[in-house]
Amino acid sequence: MTDSPALLVEVTRGDTIESRHSGAVAIADVEGRILFQAGDVETPVFPRSAIKPLQALPLIESGAADAFGVDEIELALSCASHSGELSHVTPVGSWLGRMGLDATALGCGTHWPSNEEAARALARTGAQPSALHNNCSGKHTGMLCACLHRGDDLATYLAFDHPAQRGWIDVIGEFGGLDPLKLPRAIDGCSIPTLAMPTTALARAFARFASPRAFSAKRQAAVARVQRAMAAAPFFVAGSDRFCTLAMEATDGALLVKTGAEGVYIGAVPKEGLGFALKITDGATRASQIAIAALVRRALGAEHKISRALEPLATAKIETRKGLQVGVVRAAGALA
Repeated sequence: MTDSPALLVEVTRGDTIESRHSGAVAIADVEGRILFQAGDVETPVFPRSAIKPLQALPLIESGAADAFGVDEIELALSCASHSGELSHVTPVGSWLGRMGLDATALGCGTHWPSNEEAARALARTGAQPSALHNNCSGKHTGMLCACLHRGDDLATYLAFDHPAQRGWIDVIGEFGGLDPLKLPRAIDGCSIPTLAMPTTALARAFARFASPRAFSAKRQAAVARVQRAMAAAPFFVAGSDRFCTLAMEATDGALLVKTGAEGVYIGAVPKEGLGFALKITDGATRASQIAIAALVRRALGAEHKISRALEPLATAKIETRKGLQVGVVRAAGALA
């Protein structure tokens, strides 16, 4: 182990390396063993939206998902950092409506769709975006759903000590093998709490998500339901031309991945009981996407079916404004 970031990704222009991205990566198995690591894996990092699959578990375990008839698309949206496309916004709005709520109940804030076509289409109507377009609107709807089922106060659901937050905070502690109340905390972009934890703890958490056999039958069933939703509806976890969606589609759901802001990525391979986590030091998503594909390849081997399926996503083109390829983003250093 090193306390310095490890080189993970490089960007070329012509025959010259123009930029480099460093960070920390870890692979864990269901027993909690760290099978591979590089970089400063013990310094806490904020996983941001990468932990949404774990944050969705209280929605199921509370009984709210069954009580409100939450389907696979809605469950996938509760795990999502969606692109704000109409196909994302519409089911979130319908789910809220079934609960007797609307977008004004969401505490996540508002931003334009990250999908450019969706943003232009919305702008052409003369309308402004609502909280439904926020990439976290599905997660917040899931939290409100659980609150309604339990009878919790909706107005204060963003608070650290509210059951809506303490539910997933406890889950993180159980999956990551740490005391969540001792972790550094801050406020995420969507206004809920966020906790910082080592990259190794994140990898262990998603190895246990991949194979939750150490948990109760109730929790195993909840994890399996989230896994099925992500595998069956990957478009609703991210969106058009998004890496999360493309990777899960390419592997037929055998690999589950989730991005987080500022260069975080997690992955899980349920059949292998493996979890992956990484943080790019400079926060670059272009690097985290390439790095997660390379990390999976390192764990499974180049000839594994999942690795082969990810080959088209293992590099990214650098192009001119006229579409001429002049370079590439590729794995390097510890992941080469």
